[in-house]
Amino acid sequence: MGEKYKLIANNKKAYHDYFIEEKYEAGIALHGTEVKSLRMGKCSIKESYIRIENGEVFIYGMHISPYEKGNIFNKDPLRVRKLLLHGFQINKISGQLAQKGFTLVPLSVYFSGSLAKVEIGLAKGKKLYDKRQDIAKKDQRREAEKEFKVKNLY
Repeated sequence: MGEKYKLIANNKKAYHDYFIEEKYEAGIALHGTEVKSLRMGKCSIKESYIRIENGEVFIYGMHISPYEKGNIFNKDPLRVRKLLLHGFQINKISGQLAQKGFTLVPLSVYFSGSLAKVEIGLAKGKKLYDKRQDIAKKDQRREAEKEFKVKNLY
């Protein structure tokens, strides 16, 4: 349909620290100057997390830098923002969060057309040995690509 996606922020640490079981797309309730700041790419979700409270989903710790020309209209950069999901999605997620070891993490922030979206993931924490296995696989893949490149040069 020609929908244009523009990535603003990515949370690489989430993929390192968690197994992502399911992904959901959620809208964000923002004020005007926050949208302008997002369009300039000034957003960070590295230290953010998501909670469900009273049937509503909120993101904490998402930093959107104040817009330079926003003066009095700027909001607190670390304020709690509401995420927009359907009721049945919230019920499904809260049911899965009740299971031991599951959490909600933000994976990326992007524009879908003109709408700001957050991709959230239902995640299960990794143990230290899982992280070591991932690093070892990454190193093996890198070595294989390096050897393949060297063989194809001659």
